[in-house]
Amino acid sequence: MAQMQRKSLNAPEETRAFDKGMLQLVTLGGVTFGRATLQPGWKWSTSVRPLAGTASCQAPHLQYHVSGRLHVVMDDGSEAEFGPGDVSKLPPGHDAWVVGSEPVVLIDISGMSEYAKPH
Repeated sequence: MAQMQRKSLNAPEETRAFDKGMLQLVTLGGVTFGRATLQPGWKWSTSVRPLAGTASCQAPHLQYHVSGRLHVVMDDGSEAEFGPGDVSKLPPGHDAWVVGSEPVVLIDISGMSEYAKPH
């Protein structure tokens, strides 16, 4: 019989820090959950691009937005802003940044296993 399992993002298996941000990770049932905390002034192209070594973020994301506001611009020029309670699906090829003075906290269930790892 399968066993119930529990892990907590409050006791992450891995933590990655980067300029103006932090990522906490746990893997359960083959799915890596990441909680990102992004401070005001965080922008992917300045805070994470040096680690990723790509022109834009190539990680796909399926995210639940807990707090703060995140503006996303896709490589094709389309853009949107996400806030508390929103669920977003972002394909590879985007830049993003924190809007305003409140930190962004989001939970990602698809794109964080390799996120913000040095290339």
